Amino acid sequence: MTKLCVVAAGGTGGHMFPAEALAREMAARGWRVVLATDHRGEQYAHAFPAEERLALDAATGSGPLGLVKAGVAIFRGVMQARSAFDRLGADVVVGFGGYPSAPALVAAVVSGRPTVIHEQNAVLGRTNRTLAPHVKAVASSFPTLERAPAAVQGRAHVVGSPVRADIRALFDRPYAAPAEDGPIHVLVTGGSQGARILSETTPRALAALPQGIRRRLKVQQQSRPETLEAARQIYLEAGIEAEVAPFFRDMADRLGRAHLVVGRSGASTCAELAVAALPSILIPLKIATDDHQRLNAKALVDAGAAQVILEDDLTVDRLAAALEGVLSDPARLSAMSAAARSVAIPDAAQRLADLVEATAA
Repeated sequence: MTKLCVVAAGGTGGHMFPAEALAREMAARGWRVVLATDHRGEQYAHAFPAEERLALDAATGSGPLGLVKAGVAIFRGVMQARSAFDRLGADVVVGFGGYPSAPALVAAVVSGRPTVIHEQNAVLGRTNRTLAPHVKAVASSFPTLERAPAAVQGRAHVVGSPVRADIRALFDRPYAAPAEDGPIHVLVTGGSQGARILSETTPRALAALPQGIRRRLKVQQQSRPETLEAARQIYLEAGIEAEVAPFFRDMADRLGRAHLVVGRSGASTCAELAVAALPSILIPLKIATDDHQRLNAKALVDAGAAQVILEDDLTVDRLAAALEGVLSDPARLSAMSAAARSVAIPDAAQRLADLVEATAA
């Protein structure tokens, strides 16, 4: 009988995209796949290769009343998951973090089913931190796993962060730095999820570059809807060819054309930059839990693939200086690309699938 893998992921792209990559790899190996998430996860799951989707009750809360309500919701979710796992005959449950993954993992642990946790960030997230000591296997994206108990760190498997197939394909193409006097393609990401500082600062910094660089720029920028027109106007007045939109669906194509990426340092972004062998200037999200975005960027920075500017240090002049230093030096861009490639784990989905199969055996 075909084995069944339940993939449990919280309701953000950072959790859902690597979960989808694993699901596709497991399906290619002949496994049946079921997705367990909440209503937020559904918006990222339109192409998720699952024969069934379990909508589990889950919540997080603060204050006495909020914590009680969250506890009740999680208990309901655990009961729903146990019933579904018994009905489906789940052989292994893989959690990708976020509180919606908690009920599925708790249900699997208490019923004695094999369990795997995958942590995308360089810091073990709160849900995973609670559950990691109780699951059968822990997989990590980065060589370092901060905030993990010593016993968990000692048995964590570094598999990398699975990326979508179209982005994985970029690993096989050579990076070509801008030709002399040729176009320079800059991709600005991370502006769609509340990153006002990126939406507002980056156009001004690019507009402040010397005219010799500015006239060669071809910019594609994600921006908050309320800053779209202001960004477009800045680019227009600076004579910079730019496409500004709230969201890009064809991200692999855009990464494939980019010479430099400016953005946040979420786990998926860092994994994609490494696999796509792209130089980057990263501005870690200051309010990220446990400062995980700064730590995510560390592998790229240490290798020489990325330059980091902390939010507190970010000004138009500081970003413009960083951009000019990189964009005026094609040899440096090529070296940064090679450094990014050196820390990539392009077969992360296969490595994680190997661990899942071994855990389920």
